[in-house]
Amino acid sequence: MDGPKRILAIDDERINLRVIGGLLRNLGHEPVLTESFTEARQHLDATIDLVLLDVMMPETDGFTVAKKIREIPEVADVPIIMVTALTSKQDRLKAVEAGANDFISKPIDLTELRVRMGSLLKMKESQDEVKRYQAELEEMVAVRTSALKMALENVKESQRTILSAHLETIHRLASAAEFKDEETADHIQRMSRYCALLAAKLGLPDAEVDLVLQASPMHDIGKIGIPDSILLKPAKLTPEEWVVMQKHTIFGGRILGDSNFELLRVGEIIALSHHEKWDGSGYPKGLSGEAIPLYGRICAVADVFDALTSKRPYKEAFSNEKSLEIMRAGRGSHFDPRVLDVFLNDFDSVEKIQREFEM
Repeated sequence: MDGPKRILAIDDERINLRVIGGLLRNLGHEPVLTESFTEARQHLDATIDLVLLDVMMPETDGFTVAKKIREIPEVADVPIIMVTALTSKQDRLKAVEAGANDFISKPIDLTELRVRMGSLLKMKESQDEVKRYQAELEEMVAVRTSALKMALENVKESQRTILSAHLETIHRLASAAEFKDEETADHIQRMSRYCALLAAKLGLPDAEVDLVLQASPMHDIGKIGIPDSILLKPAKLTPEEWVVMQKHTIFGGRILGDSNFELLRVGEIIALSHHEKWDGSGYPKGLSGEAIPLYGRICAVADVFDALTSKRPYKEAFSNEKSLEIMRAGRGSHFDPRVLDVFLNDFDSVEKIQREFEM
């Protein structure tokens, strides 16, 4: 644990408070000593790391005080240790129901106090770190999303006059989510052309093939809202980091959503659905089969192939043979069988695109 912690003690007996204060100082912590909940309430804020709470108090007993603490939003999750002479199962269950995390018996033993406080203070540190991380992430996403929304509003305005400039701006925005990693600089070029090839081979009209070509580069635009520490991590993500990474689909949908421009609407569909899987095990909605938009199913095949055959911070590039072996194993689970078959049956055209936009 880093540095001394602020420990709030509530006990109506001054001699008990003096003993507790001495023990806490001996352990290197800063005691905040109070004789009632009324007095303690003035000190209960986010700087308090743990509460030591006596059960037997004449004004308001410890069970009631614990419940009141849990009702205060800014300290609702602060660890509470009940200091009690009560030993019955019923009393301990009552304390847990009131919100206590642990118990320590009177008279207080220094070693027991250190051990019981230690685990709860580590838990509090972890909770505080998660809160700080979430706050920073939300602020960053809000700022970046706001900036991108403003940029896209300007793009929508320009569509009435200069379509080519509009498309170029969208491609530059898509590149903003990719430029951090030099190894993926050509990813959106290859991936968009793989998508267009699949769309054409699947029999989509020329206008839709062009839409897929122009919209697919926006599939990962939501990654601009993902912290670099996660996006560029040269190792396997933790479960918590993976939850954050998966949100790039939702961020992309929000950035591209609510547009009257067809290209952006298709981009939104692709951003939200390119990580869905045929068997329903994908994200963010767990769609399955033909409930997944066709554009997303097309993008899934193209995106995975390019990811497998490209170097990433966490892996080296796989050969085409190894990549196709992996993808065949995902036929009917990860990928729409029909779309994957079209991809495999015209792999010469895929390799031609691959060579044209080599890294």
